[in-house]
Amino acid sequence: MIRVAGPGDVEAILELVRALAAYEREADQVTMTPAELQAALFGPIPAAYCLVATADQPPAGATPTGGPPPSGGPPATDGAPPTGGTTATGGAPATGADRPPPVVGFAIWHPTFSTWTGQSGMYLIDLFVQPGHRRSGHGRALLAALATVCATRGYRRLEWAVLDWNTPAQAFYHSLAARPLTGWSTWRVDGDALTDLAALARPRPCTGTGTGTGDPS
Repeated sequence: MIRVAGPGDVEAILELVRALAAYEREADQVTMTPAELQAALFGPIPAAYCLVATADQPPAGATPTGGPPPSGGPPATDGAPPTGGTTATGGAPATGADRPPPVVGFAIWHPTFSTWTGQSGMYLIDLFVQPGHRRSGHGRALLAALATVCATRGYRRLEWAVLDWNTPAQAFYHSLAARPLTGWSTWRVDGDALTDLAALARPRPCTGTGTGTGDPS
């Protein structure tokens, strides 16, 4: 089942985020807290949206770490419900003795905008499925659900990034007719460099004899 994530899924999603980071060799880079994820997905102005994949039963001996995920980058409570056995309500539905089916995968995304076309799109931030639940269609179902959200909202493109060495994920995406963009590379500024860049916007003290408040150049 693919459904819209709810506040009750925060801990499970964060556990999967940590598993994804471990696979991508950046386990020490995850500093996000449950409260921060809660605010990002379910705050007054969500920064991102999330779908989760659930399974009827956890696989015997399965752990949420290791193995090649189809990783790359979905709505919270305001998203269009995907089709094919999904629900549109937040939180995990109760089954059996009021025990919700376990969350075994997730996809987190945010909207984008193209100044070329004037149309909105979707950027898939992360997609991950527990190793023990792979090859069961969860990754494909998550992407199909995201495509449904795109169609419902009129988004014209669905994009994500893949690590150069993650060939299993690349093969999976190729099987869905996705293609890598050529001639483009991702750039980033962060840490002290970001602080220094922001400092360039601060007005400098006026050194002249006039009454100006500073030199904005």
